Amino acid sequence: MIRTLDAAANPEVPAENGFAELRQRVKSAGLLDRQPRYYTLTIAFTVALMAISIGLFFVIDNFWVLLAVNAPFMAFSLGQVGFISHDSGHRQIFTKTRGNEIVAVTSSFVLGLSRSWWIEKHNKHHSNPNQADMDPDIEIIVLAFSEEQALARRGIFRFMVRRQAQIFPLVLFLQGFSLRVSSVLHMLRNRVRYPLLEPLSMIVHLSIYLGILLFLLEPWQALVFFVVNQALWGFYLASVFAPNHKGMLMLERDTELDYLRRQVLTARNVKGHPLTDFWYGGLNYQIEHHLFPTMARNNLGKTQKLVKQFCAERGISYHEVGMLRSYVEIIEFLHRVSLPLRRKQTAGALA
Repeated sequence: MIRTLDAAANPEVPAENGFAELRQRVKSAGLLDRQPRYYTLTIAFTVALMAISIGLFFVIDNFWVLLAVNAPFMAFSLGQVGFISHDSGHRQIFTKTRGNEIVAVTSSFVLGLSRSWWIEKHNKHHSNPNQADMDPDIEIIVLAFSEEQALARRGIFRFMVRRQAQIFPLVLFLQGFSLRVSSVLHMLRNRVRYPLLEPLSMIVHLSIYLGILLFLLEPWQALVFFVVNQALWGFYLASVFAPNHKGMLMLERDTELDYLRRQVLTARNVKGHPLTDFWYGGLNYQIEHHLFPTMARNNLGKTQKLVKQFCAERGISYHEVGMLRSYVEIIEFLHRVSLPLRRKQTAGALA
């Protein structure tokens, strides 16, 4: 059975771990209420972005200008669609599941991804953030997030992990292609919720996308635009999601931790600002999002004060840094994790 994203991260947890009190404070402040006006404007704005991007193909007749302007603009627009897909999956938009599912399926078509794959993957992540062998977001073959993972890598992947701090920015550019490959593999190997609609939507998506490119551009131009656009789209999404947990507390498979601490200690917030909130789709408030996955994104920043105060009352570490500092912390973490491999390489060279 395919679940909505919040089902595996149910905020209804036992009162003894303290979270019930925090949830009551947030609920009393009206911060768990749906925000239909906000999402109506957000969806309309995102549709407008996509329409502008498509229109640019027909008004810019110089390929290099089109590549420089519209490849990044379309990547940004697709990123905004991704945020709406994410929010609808968490049932943040509508109270009833059906409305959220319609938005989610539509946005998955625009992105050309498997809805079922994303749901399953994200459910596991929300239930087990940064937990070894349980969080798929830390199972990336070209990176290692613990010394055990680093030492287990072999061949070309061991070589890459040894230098993962240096290649990390390059890995981000591959995220868009990885999402598509993972979607296809998931549909081939697993039962999906929409066995006809999901593969068909991916085929139609690529047919329309590539059809427009091939109709308006030379074949080599179409290929260059596709690769650059997908690389930038992947980089945008990965640069937004990476600061959320990478470099934060890692949990062993058998670690027992209550819901509140599990979600707070494994997450990192990026300091809020209207521009930052817009760029990150609200996911810079990652702690609040993990605690309240059904909360509308425009209420996450308002909830932060209550969460910070609650954590301070209970001596729970709450980690928040600026945007640039978040990436520095990730790279420092990756460099530290791969140290055993560099030591082995040095020892082997001296032997």
